[in-house]
Amino acid sequence: MRRVAQRPASALAAGLCALLASAPAAAQTAPRARDLGVPFEGTPGPLNAITDVRGVEVGLVTLVSGEGKLTPGRGPVRTGVTAVLPQGKNFRGRVFAAWHTLNGNGEMTGTTWLEESGSLGTPILITNTHSVGVVRDAVIEWNARRGAGEGYSGDFSLPVVAETWDGFLNDINGFHVRKEHAFQALDGAKGGAVAEGNVGGGTGMVAHGFKGGTGTSSRVLAATEGGYTVGVLVQANYGRRDLLRIAGVPVGREITDLMPERGKRDDGGGSIIVVVATDAPLLPHQLKRLARRVSLGVGATGGRGENTSGDIFIAFSTANPEASREEGTAQLTMLPNERINPLLRATVEATEEAIVNAMVAAKTMRGIDGNTIHALPHERLREALRKYNRLAR
Repeated sequence: MRRVAQRPASALAAGLCALLASAPAAAQTAPRARDLGVPFEGTPGPLNAITDVRGVEVGLVTLVSGEGKLTPGRGPVRTGVTAVLPQGKNFRGRVFAAWHTLNGNGEMTGTTWLEESGSLGTPILITNTHSVGVVRDAVIEWNARRGAGEGYSGDFSLPVVAETWDGFLNDINGFHVRKEHAFQALDGAKGGAVAEGNVGGGTGMVAHGFKGGTGTSSRVLAATEGGYTVGVLVQANYGRRDLLRIAGVPVGREITDLMPERGKRDDGGGSIIVVVATDAPLLPHQLKRLARRVSLGVGATGGRGENTSGDIFIAFSTANPEASREEGTAQLTMLPNERINPLLRATVEATEEAIVNAMVAAKTMRGIDGNTIHALPHERLREALRKYNRLAR
C-alpha cells in the first residue's frame, strides 16, 4: 500500500506530493473482525483475502493531507485509488466476468461491453466519484505504455473503473487523484495480504455512520465441493446506523452515539463496490449469479440498496484460460449449475465478512471543515456480541 501526503499548492510545490510510506498490499497490521471474536460462517483461505484466488493482485494508493477548513483545490485530502488485477500485471488475455447492480446511483465504467462480451480484459480500479474519468483514462494509458493494445478494442479501450462518494471527508471537487496515482496503484499491485480500512479508494468512506473503507475476505470450499476459492474485496460507503448488524447482532441499535459530527444525514445514502474473484470454472451467466448474491451479503450487514446508494458488483473467474482465444474453437470447462450452491453461499459469507473487516480496520478520521467519522469501537462491539451470546471467544 502506498500512502501519499499531498501538500497544498504553492508557487514551488504545485502538483507535487511527498511519499510518506511505500509497502506492498501485504502490509496488513490492523486487527480484523475474527481477531475480535466476530463469528462468521464458512472456511476462509490462508490470507482471508481476495488474493487467496491464485493470480489476483491488489494495489492501493492512499492520499491524505491537510486539516481544517475546506479550500477547494487545496484540501483537506482524504481519498485514493484501489486496483484489482485479475491475473497480475503481465496478463494480456481475458477472463469470464459479469456484473450486477442492486441500486444504480453510482458508476462502474466498461460494464456495457462486459455484459455484451461476458469477458473482462482490464484491471478493475476503484476511486472517488469525481475521479472516475481521470482513473479510466489512466488505465488506458497504462495499458498503452505496456503495449497491451493497438487501436480500438473493448478490452483495451473500455476499462472497468468504479466509484463511491467521499465528499464528507475529502475535498472531492479538488480533483486530487491524478493519473500517476492510478499508475502507482497498478504498478504496485501484489499478491499477499491486503491492507484494510482507511486505505486506497476506501480512504474517505463512511459505513453505517462509522468509518468505512476497504475490506476483504475469502472462502475455501470443502474438497467434496470442489475445493474452489472465492475472494471478495469491498469499498464500503453505505448504510444507516440503526440497521447495522454484525453476526446477526443489532450493533447499530446497541451503539447509538459516536455519530458523524457536523450533521451528516443518517439516511442510508452512500455506495458500495464489491469485486468477487473465484478459481471455479464458471461461465458468464453463472458469474452473474455470484454477483447477484453479493446483495445478500450487503443485506446481512444492514444494507438496503437505498435510493442514493450506488451498489454495484462485479465477479470474475480465473479458470478457463482459453477464454482469451481469438481463433479456432475454445475448449472450456463449466461447473454444473447443480454444484454452484456452495459458491453462492461463499460469496454471501465473504461479502459480509469483508464489510465488517473494513469497519474493524478503519480508524477515526477528521476531514474537511472538521467533519469527523468515528471508528467502530472494538470493545463495545465485543460487548454487544457478548450480550447476544455471539462472541466467538
